[in-house]
Formats: sequence, C-alpha cells, structure tokens
Amino acid sequence: MTRPGRVVTPQIDPPESVCIVMLSAIGDAVHVLPVANALKRAWPETKISWIIQAVPKSLAEGHPAIDEFIVYNRRRGINAWAGFAELGQQLNGRRFDIVLALQVYFKAGLITGMLPASRKIGFDHARARDANWLFTNERIASHTPQHTQEQYLEFVRHLGIDPEPVEWGIHFSDEEREAQAHFFEALGKPACAVVVGTSTAAKNWTVEGYARLLEELEFTHGLQPLLVGGPSPAEREMADRILGLTKAHPVDTLGDDLRKAISLLDGSVLTVSPDTGPLHISRALETPVVGLYGYTNPKRTGPYRRYYDLVVDGYAEFPGEEYPISMEHRDGMTRITTEMVLEKIDLAVKRYL
Repeated sequence: MTRPGRVVTPQIDPPESVCIVMLSAIGDAVHVLPVANALKRAWPETKISWIIQAVPKSLAEGHPAIDEFIVYNRRRGINAWAGFAELGQQLNGRRFDIVLALQVYFKAGLITGMLPASRKIGFDHARARDANWLFTNERIASHTPQHTQEQYLEFVRHLGIDPEPVEWGIHFSDEEREAQAHFFEALGKPACAVVVGTSTAAKNWTVEGYARLLEELEFTHGLQPLLVGGPSPAEREMADRILGLTKAHPVDTLGDDLRKAISLLDGSVLTVSPDTGPLHISRALETPVVGLYGYTNPKRTGPYRRYYDLVVDGYAEFPGEEYPISMEHRDGMTRITTEMVLEKIDLAVKRYL
C-alpha cells in the first residue's frame, strides 16, 4: 500500500477555525476522521466544523475532534435549492480561516463557494472533478493515484501537519456499549457480520455465494452470521433471497439505524463485505474484514494498511495481474467464486480470530 510522503514545514500560527466539506458517502466520512484527528492533535484550540448530511453525521456522533456539525439537508427536484438556502441561514455571519474541500462533486463545490473563508483548499485541477477547482483558491499538489485515505491525508500534509498515527476514533456512548453487550451475550457465540449489498448493483456479490458463505461460517467455523445492511428495497430483496436459499440461521439486522450497524460491526469478530461503508467502518474499528472486490480497485479503496491479505480480488482479470491504482471500474464481481471467499475466511480465522 502507499506510504506517507514528506511532511512540509508546519505553519506557525494555528487557525481559529477549520471547516471540512464532506456531505455524504459513509465510506468517505470514515476517511475524514483521521484528517480531523490530525488537525486536532496539531491545533487543539482550533474549532473544527464539518458540513455533512444527516446519515453520515451519525457515524461521527460524539467524536472528540469535531467541535460542530453543520447539517446540509439534501432536497430533490424543484426543492433542491431549499437545502442551500437552509444552509445559508445556518452560516449567516460565520467566517472560517480554512475550508477543506474534500468532496469533488458539484453540490459540494457550490457549498465551498458560498463559505466565507480566507483559504479554500481543494484538489489539484486533474482531480477536482465537476469543476470543483472553480470554488477553491488554493490547491494541494498533484499526485499519482493512491489510496483514498491517503488522498485525504494530503490535505493534512499540505497544512504542514504530520497525519501519523492515522486514527479514526469512532465513539460509542455508555448506553450503546450496554446495548451492544446485551446483544452479543444473547448470541452465545462469536459473530460474523455479513454485508449483503451496496447502493451500486455492480459491487454486489451473488445470492448463491452468500447462502453458501453463511453455512460455512455457522457450520464449519461455529460463528453466528449477522446480516448487516441498510433499509433500501434492493438490500431487503437480496437479503430475503439469501435467507430463502441458505440452511444457516443468520440474524437479520437490516434497517435504518446506522449507529446500531456500527455497534454490530464493532462487536463482531469478523466482517465480510463488498466495497461499501461498513467495510471501511470495520477497518476503522479494527474488526478483521474480508473484502469482496470486482468493481472498484482494491488498491485504491481496499481496507487501509491492514487486512489487505483478506481481500478477495475479482478486480484482477487474471490471477496475479499487476494492475495499477486507478479509478477504473471493472465488471469483476462475477469472477469471485465461493471457493475464493471461503479460502479468505479460513485465512481470517487462522490469522486473526
């Protein structure tokens, strides 16, 4: 995996305020946490604000490095601009010393543009998609493709701050810890979280493969499978099809409570997941994770610095392909066989459990 580069000379005077713009995508929100931690370590008196949407906000709830969440309520259709108006009211009279534009799509760019700030730092021209370079007045240096987490840490280095150690620090309340303990005690055996779907159909593995995987986890390894996922109809349908095929007895925990899902990932001894938010949450929580990759490049979006030995690589067009780090998508989930996944499960049990 890509390792950190040179750290530049720190700036002398810490700013009074930093605002991070990262609205959505739970996996990306996970990658923001080490940025916030590094900033707070270097500048403990600096107020760190984060403009974010409601669902990923619950991921970072109670995080000690974030002083303030400013929620952007996304609207659709003719009401799309209402969300910007509401955000503008929240920001009325505010000014920031530094804005970090971590998200490169047009709505995030518009929000960066409306923020009063002396320094608006974004990606270089080549990586600032959706014309996001128009909304910043300072850009990090260009860089060859690397892991997404490293891309975000480039902003920290640009500010002269050493991002090491890379820490996520997902927080749990006492009440959440108590509920988690009760849940896992009732199971009576160690659990494996199995993420059954993503918002991108091309990232999903097969129903038949999952059905067999659940049986292997339960009957061969003595683990209690947990079906983990969100409330979308597509995930619900996939979970129901898996339940209809398998002889295993998984606990179905799909739902719209992200905090509960995070708690389940934290309490499990293993996660199996395609490239989606729970995979990166598991990595941040130090829960070993078997990653199923065929659509996205695991060298770019795989578990950061750890558990790469557990990646099931369907992205490679042939075993041992030395492909570069890139944003290219491939139709490789169908290359992932049940045997490939079970081999990584065996490795995870021997190496990490």
